[in-house]
Amino acid sequence: MTDSPGWGVWVGFMSMVVGMFMAILDIQIVSSSLEQIQAGLAASPDEAAWVQTSYLVAEIVMIPLSGWLSRALSTRVLYTLSALGFTVFSALCASAHSLGQMILFRALQGFIGGAMIPTVFATGFLVFPPRLRTRIQVMVSLTATLAPTIGPTLGGWLTDTFSWHWVFLINLPVGLAAALSVWTFIDIDRPDVGLLRRFDYFGLALMAAFLGSLEYVLEEGNRDDWFSDRSITFFSVLSAAAAVLFVHRMLTRREPLVELRALADRNFALGCLFMGVIGVGLYGAVYIVPVFLEQVRAYNSFEIGKAMFATGIVMFLTAPIAGRVSNLIDLRRMTAIGMLSFGVACWWMAHLTNLSGTWEIMGAQGLRGFALMFLFLPVNQISLGTLPAAALKNASGLFNLMRNLGGAIGIATLSTLATNRTAVHALHLHEQVGWGRSAATAWLANATHLLTPAKGAGAPLAALKELALMVQREALTLAYNDVILVMGLCFFAAFPLTFLMTRPRPAPMP
Repeated sequence: MTDSPGWGVWVGFMSMVVGMFMAILDIQIVSSSLEQIQAGLAASPDEAAWVQTSYLVAEIVMIPLSGWLSRALSTRVLYTLSALGFTVFSALCASAHSLGQMILFRALQGFIGGAMIPTVFATGFLVFPPRLRTRIQVMVSLTATLAPTIGPTLGGWLTDTFSWHWVFLINLPVGLAAALSVWTFIDIDRPDVGLLRRFDYFGLALMAAFLGSLEYVLEEGNRDDWFSDRSITFFSVLSAAAAVLFVHRMLTRREPLVELRALADRNFALGCLFMGVIGVGLYGAVYIVPVFLEQVRAYNSFEIGKAMFATGIVMFLTAPIAGRVSNLIDLRRMTAIGMLSFGVACWWMAHLTNLSGTWEIMGAQGLRGFALMFLFLPVNQISLGTLPAAALKNASGLFNLMRNLGGAIGIATLSTLATNRTAVHALHLHEQVGWGRSAATAWLANATHLLTPAKGAGAPLAALKELALMVQREALTLAYNDVILVMGLCFFAAFPLTFLMTRPRPAPMP
């Protein structure tokens, strides 16, 4: 490996980063278009949610498997096949005529496209010398954190401007160009085809049962009232049993599909934990803030996108600063700064009112973008930058899996908490607007008087309805403040753990 990669390697690696961006983007890009997809496929809201869930379930199975496949097929072959498959199934998603077809094609799109994400992380450390790794990791970190942030915005714009089909069609030229570029310019390792003859099919089945069932439970649990639903209970038991068997098999096999022994490295184990916490904040904020703006402020997709864009802008501006800072201070201190900054951003955000909009939340959104760059870069460097080259591919898959698992667990927990806290706040607020409250009766009398010219005899009922809507709006606002505060507490709790990491020492070049 030369100390200065040629321009072809740079072109190939940049293409890999763009492909990874599309794969992560597609997790969230359909979230603002589900209503239109639901109408186009004649599906119910609960059924349409599987357009997003099926992608996540399949991708979360592929991510840890990608390290083994990269060793068996080589980075070049695996990434090219992944990009081509992602492109083909994107086209099939756009041409789907039924919900069943859409769910099948989305699952296949997520499964085969999931290999692109960890492959990029490992390649960044394998191809580039230590003096360039900071620059590379800044770019990879920015891409991985920016994609979920702008996904709903881009999806909403494409749907409003063209149609929901373009949410998938936009992948076609990008996927084809990435596949061609990587096949032409990236040739960094040799395949070990002998691994294919020793493929652990039972281990794959256990991993699919474990991760797939877990993702299903997390996605559908809140909607189905958790363990009161038989399917949630069944898949929870299945996930737990498969997890125990999977871990035992991976630790006892000579050539496991997922090398769990990498967790014996303290920095890598803590890095995986931190990546899970980052997933909670990254995907949790992208879920909670748009829901607040939609339900309380009645924002459309474009307005929500504008409100969320401050995070992306600050991430762009912070990226070069984070790269410079990572060369000047201890990466453990940088991680601690990021944890505290994200916690403070959540505390700042957790003061929402029914009038909070784009400008009111911009400061907290910007601080969140700053924190993400001060987290992703040092955690990547500490976790992966000190591992030997032989362990990088498998470790990268496990590392990226933790981000998605953290996001899935975070969204499920935050969604359940929002539902419960809304009910609690609504109960307390209803007590404050009963008939024995003079302020409430005075408000009703005034509202009835104002509505009488338009509603006539129906004015009292209309006033009561307005009061009920007001109570529900305030209950939602208070609940979302609670949820955002809990999200911030996750980062404050993780802050002391940064001092358990050892000072990272770069691994030698392969």
